[in-house]
Amino acid sequence: MSNAVRTGYPPPTGPRPPATDSRWPRWLIAATVAWAVLLAGLTWFSSVEDPPTVREQRTLSQAGPVVDGAIGELVAAVDGGVPALIPAEVDRGCRISPLADGATLTRAVDLAAPVGEEQVLLERIADQLPARWRAGVRLTPDGPRLRGDAGEFVTVTGRPATDGRIRFTVDTGCRPVGDDYGRAGSAPAGPEVGSLLEAVRALGGRAGEPESVTSAPCPGGGAARTVRSVVDQVATEPQAALAPLAGGTPVVETPDVYAYRRDGVAVLADFQPDRVVISATTGCTS
Repeated sequence: MSNAVRTGYPPPTGPRPPATDSRWPRWLIAATVAWAVLLAGLTWFSSVEDPPTVREQRTLSQAGPVVDGAIGELVAAVDGGVPALIPAEVDRGCRISPLADGATLTRAVDLAAPVGEEQVLLERIADQLPARWRAGVRLTPDGPRLRGDAGEFVTVTGRPATDGRIRFTVDTGCRPVGDDYGRAGSAPAGPEVGSLLEAVRALGGRAGEPESVTSAPCPGGGAARTVRSVVDQVATEPQAALAPLAGGTPVVETPDVYAYRRDGVAVLADFQPDRVVISATTGCTS
């Protein structure tokens, strides 16, 4: 008998393997569901209770009160010079990621300071700021620079801008807009309005309502407030016109800035081509 395998027939095979059950064990399904529920719960709890760990997790609307409070702290720390609050700016031209738009909130305070005393004033103000800011002044090739951290990823900087002027800036960096920035509530009108109109009339301008009002909460209560108007086509020499209001002794007098204090109000005149911007400020009481 021949042992050759005939063509056309399948080779002999062993017994068929038992069928496998493709279903997951019930205990594994239950464990997976429980883990998913636990993970979702922890995520929700973290979003409600835990503070943001990066700037991109805190919205502009949430950072707004921190920025406003930092401006008030800066005004309260001013010891010498003449401050003026600058209107807030919201820049929507930044991106948090390639797929997410964001915005940056910036507020500032200008401080008219005697020429040559900028570094001394910066150091004095840094010493008066909250200890948690860790504010300090260092000398750079471009001059003295103040830097501090107001918390919640809000940065505070200060530097001489021109002769006789220091600018302090509070910046959020790019972050989600959220409900947008709610501007600081307007403080009640005070003596700054009368001082502003007095300076406007001295320059030959028309005394009307202020063109802008900017305020910030003071750390001890109340609010700092700046009112601002523009005088166009000043006919007389502006420094000479304002000198009687300053009592002949301005705090700062340069070709670009004239600043003085009168009856508890800080008045700053910014000389620009063909116009003068007048700011009158009531600060924070210590």
